[in-house]
Amino acid sequence: MNKLQILISKLERHHKRKIDLSLDRTFNLLKKLGNPQGKIRNVINVVGTNAKASMAYSLKSILNKAGYKCNLYTSPHLQSFTERFIFNDEEIKEEDLIEILSYIEKVLGDDNASIFEILTCAFLKYAENFKDNVNIIEAGLFFQFDSTNVFKNNLMSLVGVIHTDHLQWLKNKTIDSIIYEKTSKLLNSNIFVNRQINENIRDKIENALVNNSSNKYFFGKDFNVSKQENGFIHYQDNISEIILPEPNLLGDHQLYNISTSIAASRKMFNVKDEHIKKGITNIELKGRLQELHFGKLKNICGKNRLIIDGGHNESSSISISNWIKQQQQDVHLICGMMKDKEHYEFMKHFKGIVKSITLIDIPNQVGSISKEEFKDKLNALKMEINLSQSIKEAVKINSKHQETICLFAGSLYMVGEVLNLN
Repeated sequence: MNKLQILISKLERHHKRKIDLSLDRTFNLLKKLGNPQGKIRNVINVVGTNAKASMAYSLKSILNKAGYKCNLYTSPHLQSFTERFIFNDEEIKEEDLIEILSYIEKVLGDDNASIFEILTCAFLKYAENFKDNVNIIEAGLFFQFDSTNVFKNNLMSLVGVIHTDHLQWLKNKTIDSIIYEKTSKLLNSNIFVNRQINENIRDKIENALVNNSSNKYFFGKDFNVSKQENGFIHYQDNISEIILPEPNLLGDHQLYNISTSIAASRKMFNVKDEHIKKGITNIELKGRLQELHFGKLKNICGKNRLIIDGGHNESSSISISNWIKQQQQDVHLICGMMKDKEHYEFMKHFKGIVKSITLIDIPNQVGSISKEEFKDKLNALKMEINLSQSIKEAVKINSKHQETICLFAGSLYMVGEVLNLN
């Protein structure tokens, strides 16, 4: 373990639970830190089940091309905790993160705080150094009691895809409860709502926001994006229409995510069409239908494509499976998941559309489901499923195919391990 990992392990001991939905500890620590949440400006809250990172990074990319400086807070990370902290458009240096976390530890003293609460407070305190930047802040679990819900006002909120996930934290395990947790405490400012899995969920979100006095903009109603037969991407809102180039993110679902960021950037910032076009072709986002073009695992793959996606819930598997259906190559799926996920619901969308399925244990994750237990949960699908002892072995097994796609999906933790091995 390096110095940062040792410090993180030490900070984790400040609360016995990794997740504990409450804002009391966060506000206590922020008060000790001088309430930095009240000193930074241009705050953008990003909430949802899926699409949060895609919307955040695409918005940042567009704003950067328009000359705006951004701070960005996301979670989880794939390879290093430093990935969560972007200040002035640069990932924080490890030594600087160690310094700010050491300071937070000293200020916290013997008080309780979960590791996510500590990391959030560290971001807000460090953001004081760049307080006039645009601050794009991704929520962790839900939003009502999430430690990112600490502002009295903000510039706007982006609402991603809302679907079932993390049901174990809810008393009423319904989509209505999830929508309530994610939207009931959104501030009165401006709200941009992404395309949803179905119209029923979109209507439920609109009803949940009826008493919120924000200016509200919905995909399909106030802005839209579509692929034309000639290959062009057509974006439109009440400002004007734009013909867009192909973004550098794979999957049609990313067009919806990007269009939400486009709508927000046009309404709230001084951006031109050229900034949008350049921005969406330069989005830096890891682990979301990301193709690995070189590296150790890619060498094992040979002429097969190696693609990774950290999607781990049903709505993400729908998006991934829709992308698979559009490919002209066979797809071989390699999957590992955490124990607390809806394994059957995630995997059922791949039945009949992937050529093979290989299950693995996620290395270095005590909370992952074993491949044997995972397979047992999928018996009702009546699919042929292989087991592999490691990520590397799974790639080797699937490398015997030619001109196919080797796709890892099911967990951001697994994707991080793939990136480390590659």
